[in-house]
Amino acid sequence: MTGLKSSAPPSASASTADQTDTGSANREATNSEATSGEHRRRIALCLQYDGAAFCGWQRQPRHPSVQQTLEEAIASLDPPSLDAQRPVRTMAAGRTDSGVHAAGQVAHFETSGPIPAQRWPKALNGRLPASIRVVAAAEVPLTWHACFSATYRRYRYTIHNGRTPNLFLAPWTWHRYQQRLDEQAMADALAGMLGDHDFSAFQRAGSSRPHARTTLQEVMVDRQGDLVVVEMQATGFLYGMVRLVMGQLVAVGEGQLSVDGFSRRWRQQAREQVKEAAPPQGLCLLRVGYPEEVFVKSAWYDGQPRFALAIPDPPNPSRSA
Repeated sequence: MTGLKSSAPPSASASTADQTDTGSANREATNSEATSGEHRRRIALCLQYDGAAFCGWQRQPRHPSVQQTLEEAIASLDPPSLDAQRPVRTMAAGRTDSGVHAAGQVAHFETSGPIPAQRWPKALNGRLPASIRVVAAAEVPLTWHACFSATYRRYRYTIHNGRTPNLFLAPWTWHRYQQRLDEQAMADALAGMLGDHDFSAFQRAGSSRPHARTTLQEVMVDRQGDLVVVEMQATGFLYGMVRLVMGQLVAVGEGQLSVDGFSRRWRQQAREQVKEAAPPQGLCLLRVGYPEEVFVKSAWYDGQPRFALAIPDPPNPSRSA
């Protein structure tokens, strides 16, 4: 088993204005969330979900989303939210794409109802589908925001790098079996991205961000037998960034792209050369960080374990013959 981890120097940081991948809609919502008159409380939730069941976090007109499913469950428990003038609205730390999982997504909503914060997880889990679980809740100040108060987001991408298909790994990994990946080369390529940079090469079309700069704080590449795990932590991620990075990293790991070639593509903002994105099922939003702890530490236990047991390298038939 190998573990290759790199971090940016402490000075490499960005303001909270650069930390969102959730678009301008959330920014506009912050001005209208706090209300006067009746006592309003803001509740923060830590939740997990199986992304395969949804079109992503954000509401969509004709497809199931995590946001809509969660808001409907909250409204069923919070009668004031049924008021057409004040429908329940959740704000998330990260707007995950269709098929992307979350082990530590954070969202908040406002309520004037009587349910204590600590009772929300059990109450919501009784109304949510099995593909969404709320693992913790906490009451936070009205000035606290799941997205804009965050100092980092951490994602994990898992690759199944073995030749034999595995039905039980398939929903959570990218089965890349053509050849053994060089995790050291992948780690070297990823380490060069640490710090504050323009990552236009790794941004999909359709982003609402006014710029493509963000600060990559920490990276890690780890092999456990046939599983290669890549983690990236940043102040914020561009639209589609992690999956585009992973598509290029796998090319490096397979020897199709050099470490220098990888670096040139993103430093020269050569978006036209970044053509392949990794599939969504291998990606998981692992956790979100804040200046002060919001949830009990148990909520942040590795919610997406690197599978219960390390998978050993397969035996060499020639040795046993």
